[in-house]
Amino acid sequence: MSLEIVRLGAGAGPALVRRTSFTDERGAFSRLFAREELAAANLAFEVVHVNHSVTRGRGTVRGFHYQRPPHAETKLVTCIRGAVLDVAVDIRADSPERFKPVSAELSAENGTAMLIPEGFAHGFQALTDEVELIYLHSAAYAPEAAAGCRHDDPAIGFDWPLEPANLSERDRNWPLVREGVR
Repeated sequence: MSLEIVRLGAGAGPALVRRTSFTDERGAFSRLFAREELAAANLAFEVVHVNHSVTRGRGTVRGFHYQRPPHAETKLVTCIRGAVLDVAVDIRADSPERFKPVSAELSAENGTAMLIPEGFAHGFQALTDEVELIYLHSAAYAPEAAAGCRHDDPAIGFDWPLEPANLSERDRNWPLVREGVR
């Protein structure tokens, strides 16, 4: 098995996916995605889109983002440059963990990705000045289904390790969850 899978919390929530790197004098090789290994952990999903993002500026926050059904998606987020604190927030209406965040550091060095299932909003903070992420998505982006929660929502109560910086206009203006997760 080339991936180690660690559940964050109970049930069908987010999971960390740690990859094994094979190294020799030429460099290194690691697998970023293995459907059969995720299936063995009941985490398999069909990859529909693969996206690459670049974030500049330590402290930059992106999120919390999700897509409403029927365009809800699972994401596997991998850091290939720099480091981020990756965060998933449970937004499932029937969940006893509703609005509870879970987080983990993802970095090019630690070889850890976060799998974020449907029903969770996603965000991250750049811990280094230059960050690159690869996202595997189970659904195509649908602008009409795009939604989010505020990074500073008191109902979520997440404490970012750095002062949040460089937020987009959209991310600063998501509604508070008490106004309704759309």
